[in-house]
Amino acid sequence: MRKGIILLGAAMAMVFTSCKDNAAEKIKSENVAQAAERDAAAKNFPVMKWDKVEHDFGTINEGDKVETVFKFTNTGTAPLKIVSAKGSCGCTVPQPPTEAILPGESNEIKVQFNSANKPGNQQKTITVIANTETGREIVRIKAQVTPDPEKQKQRDELAAKRKAQQAASATNTNTTTGHEGHDHN
Repeated sequence: MRKGIILLGAAMAMVFTSCKDNAAEKIKSENVAQAAERDAAAKNFPVMKWDKVEHDFGTINEGDKVETVFKFTNTGTAPLKIVSAKGSCGCTVPQPPTEAILPGESNEIKVQFNSANKPGNQQKTITVIANTETGREIVRIKAQVTPDPEKQKQRDELAAKRKAQQAASATNTNTTTGHEGHDHN
């Protein structure tokens, strides 16, 4: 208890003695100017204005490779630098520009979608990492992929086989256990 009172007294003494000086007098005017300059520069960002943010390929056949182009203009006040662009799955491959795009200039990102083994309704995103204010831009593609009849037959047969195996294991009620506690069925 006595130690606590001594520590509390020491802390109080530090607080009262450290607040003697006026904090406003310690600020240097050149630091204020530098901070204002830094804050003004932080408001200068590139802005990606897209011609479209989604592309619908419509109905395509399984196995088709299709591509589209997302065009954009840098409407901001600083050069645009794209760090990376990634598809939400390996079937979606974006090709972004590598050079900086100056304010007022336009460019494009080509996106290829490979529909192999992707039957049905497909929706994919492309995430663009850039030096914009948010740091990330997203565009989307979609397609209705008509299944390849031969591949669909194989998928259906495999699904039926799995279902039969699950049904067989669920109806197996023989619980005779052998050595080491496992079944010998």
